[in-house]
Amino acid sequence: MKGVVFLGDRQLALQDFPDPTPGPDDVVLEIKASGMCGSDLKFYRAPAGGASASLGFTKGLSGPIIRGHEPCGVVVAVGKNVSPKQARVGQRVMQHHYVGCGVCPQCSTGWMQLCDDGVDQVYGATGHGAHANYMVCPARTVVTLPEELSFETGAAISCGTGTAWGALQRLGLQGDHTIAIFGQGPVGLSATQLASAMGARVIALDTSPERLGRAKEFGADLLINPVETNDIVGAIREATHGLGAHLSLDASSSPQARAQAVRCVRTWGKACYVGEGGEVTLEVSPDMLRRQVTLIGSWTFSTVGQAECARYIADRGIQVDKLFTHRWRLDQAEEAYTLFDQQSSGKGVILPN
Repeated sequence: MKGVVFLGDRQLALQDFPDPTPGPDDVVLEIKASGMCGSDLKFYRAPAGGASASLGFTKGLSGPIIRGHEPCGVVVAVGKNVSPKQARVGQRVMQHHYVGCGVCPQCSTGWMQLCDDGVDQVYGATGHGAHANYMVCPARTVVTLPEELSFETGAAISCGTGTAWGALQRLGLQGDHTIAIFGQGPVGLSATQLASAMGARVIALDTSPERLGRAKEFGADLLINPVETNDIVGAIREATHGLGAHLSLDASSSPQARAQAVRCVRTWGKACYVGEGGEVTLEVSPDMLRRQVTLIGSWTFSTVGQAECARYIADRGIQVDKLFTHRWRLDQAEEAYTLFDQQSSGKGVILPN
């Protein structure tokens, strides 16, 4: 089979790999859709040979690694220990792209990325991912894709949309809330779409006019471009009767946006960070303590949360497929990542089969 490998310094290749076979507790997926996530760019841009180590991953495969950590497809083979309740041939599934020990309190509740012994593999980062025709993974990492949803929607839920869902759940979003969402890339735009569907008033922020336009299409009530606005916090307060937003979510990883996300919420407000990496500087007393502000870090979602997100989207008919502005074949991966690297367009998805 073919698989996309990042060579370092924004170079990639489509290489040959053996077709995978399942171990006793594994399944093999025929990949139908493999989403492109902003996290992929960290590996795409990393120096040759240093991508995984530079992002804090120490376990995993040596040699070329197939990228792509938003897998969705069909089970085509199962290991001898896999029960029909876990997975069956022909089943439509998403994949939770982490695997841990499987028995600690974190793993047993579906939070394998928080494994007490350290995550064993991150598919698409330290283990072979989904930018390929096939993928092998433990049966306990697959999550059923509702029949109402496309494979592309399943790929989005497998990271970007699922991450947005997890953050909104952590924030306790309600329909009478106003939420400021910083960054309208794939995760931020997913948060805008979901928050709007939940009935909240959404203030969307981004420096890209194109991305702000998409945020409007996805339900944002107010658009703010930081390039055109000197006082971001003041603008949000002005739009909320001087009080500030109830909640905020930063999906940009910008140090300035992270600080503004905390400062723009009202007394007793909550701010959530989902953007990876980087730093933020805050004045603890005025920014947080003396306003009783809660700051939350939210890293993706559990297998249970992934299933709940998919069910919510299916039941309410949320058009997640509209996130995708570009669809690519495997042999177009170089063109796909060259465009995605500019971070001015929407979300891309690779359709291997």
